[in-house]
Amino acid sequence: MASVQLKGRRPGDYGFHQEYRTRWSDNDMYDHMNNSVYSFLFDSIINAYLIEHCGLRPPTSPQIGLVVNSHCDYFGSVGFPMTIDLGLRINKLGKSSVAYEVGVFEQGKDDVRAVGGYTHVFVEREKNRPAANGMSDEIRRGLERLLRDGTPKL
Repeated sequence: MASVQLKGRRPGDYGFHQEYRTRWSDNDMYDHMNNSVYSFLFDSIINAYLIEHCGLRPPTSPQIGLVVNSHCDYFGSVGFPMTIDLGLRINKLGKSSVAYEVGVFEQGKDDVRAVGGYTHVFVEREKNRPAANGMSDEIRRGLERLLRDGTPKL
């Protein structure tokens, strides 16, 4: 997706939100949030949604999501002591895969600071291979609620 299009993202473009209070240790030597923290935050909001709305139980679910792709575009910095708003949406939902997008906003502001995410492929835990019938119905139903067609699903 073109950076120009991503730079235009607003909080309302995302159907699920999570607040994060930055920590002193999130900053790097340039006094903004370290790139690796963005990956941590993307993983946190995505897995929180999967657990809360898709029935995923990481230690015991018969299916798990494996990351096969990740990305991030940066448009402005964030850092301690900011509170940020993370927004989650689904851009593509396949038989066994899902492409997540996460927007990072300073709380109370509309300008996106970063947009990133990753692609999961849901696999059978025991075989580490996609299930013949794709992801479970429960996971799919939860993810469909965030599938973006311009209208919030939650």
